[in-house]
Amino acid sequence: MASSTSTRVLPSKFGRYALFDFIGKGGMAEIYLARAQTELGASRLCVVKQILPELAEHSQFAEMLIYEAKLAARLSHANVVQVFDLGKSDERLFIAMDYVEGFDLNELLKRCSKQKVPLPLEFALLIVGEALKGLGYAHRRLDDDGKPLGIVHRDMSPSNILVSFEGEVKLCDFGIARATELVESAEAGEIESDASIKGKAGYMSPEHARGEKIDARADIFAIGIVLWELLAGRRLYRRDDDLSLLEQARRAHIPELPRRGVANEDELHAIVDKALSIDPAGRYASAHAMHQDLEAYIGRAKLVASPLRLGEWLVANFGTDMVTQRRARERALAALELGAPVKLELLPPKTPLPSPVVERSPSSIAGAAMDVSPRSAPSLPILPDVTSPRKRSPVGYIVAALVAAVLVVVALLAMKRV
Repeated sequence: MASSTSTRVLPSKFGRYALFDFIGKGGMAEIYLARAQTELGASRLCVVKQILPELAEHSQFAEMLIYEAKLAARLSHANVVQVFDLGKSDERLFIAMDYVEGFDLNELLKRCSKQKVPLPLEFALLIVGEALKGLGYAHRRLDDDGKPLGIVHRDMSPSNILVSFEGEVKLCDFGIARATELVESAEAGEIESDASIKGKAGYMSPEHARGEKIDARADIFAIGIVLWELLAGRRLYRRDDDLSLLEQARRAHIPELPRRGVANEDELHAIVDKALSIDPAGRYASAHAMHQDLEAYIGRAKLVASPLRLGEWLVANFGTDMVTQRRARERALAALELGAPVKLELLPPKTPLPSPVVERSPSSIAGAAMDVSPRSAPSLPILPDVTSPRKRSPVGYIVAALVAAVLVVVALLAMKRV
């Protein structure tokens, strides 16, 4: 789970990167939005993951992370986040990658549930289809001698599927789970600690959960779980007093999907069933094969969606308040570096958008309400198209602008003291 606090005062310098916004903290790294600067003055927006000191000091972890990051850096595809730098600065090991302006699928589903905005089925299938394209490319990638690199993601969960405001779908963190598991195995003797891998256990193939050797078909099983959850509107595995998530993953009991009355539903369920075969030999042999079947179903069911429409839906329902505020902080950072006075601009309030009116259609599935009980994972909302959100009062904009102005000034003063 990401943390809301950073160990740094922002904005701050980190090697050739200017860190200006804290994204979150997970079990492996602190994540920042940054601007990379070249010697010629060119710059690019990016994400910097600073590996936690306790992990970076683990020699085996550092070696494995470097190895996996180098493999990930060889991936160049529209559906894969590009890793372009790996190094060490201020005694901190880091990875730098392209910034995708939007949400990861996990965050998107949380926002959908909180604001009662169902995710249309055609967009859910588009997201899974695009993810499969990225997976297929990575699985097929060859080295310079024409031999398979053997890349397996190992953590194909919603938090590693990114959806941008342009409707792009990109996969991130290829291979990093392998380095993390190495440390967990060293500390626990084997992969037994449910607490240490709680973010992954819910999307593990049974052979992965048992600690056996895995291949690309483990990723197929994981993306099959993602698709199952999107169709069911809830998590596949739930926290239970008797069975840990890891034990549930080992047993891989897959409940039958509820029937929603969508077109050619049996065909869609058959795709999910094949992806979730307990025996790897019964699964799709490749992500490309699964993508072909999914595309064929989408065409016959007439559920075709485009990235452009997905992006428009995201903006209409969740707005761009987050982007507006981050860009304001980036401009403040640029002004500080140039020694120019900082011009503060009005920012919209950082509050949830009102729930839009929902119009049900035959091509939609009725999503369940979010379950926030402490012992069960939240259910995942899906469905119909929605109208644009209602307009907000201009008073909110003014109040938020004043608050944002104070925060930016405090950050700039802190930066000068550093």
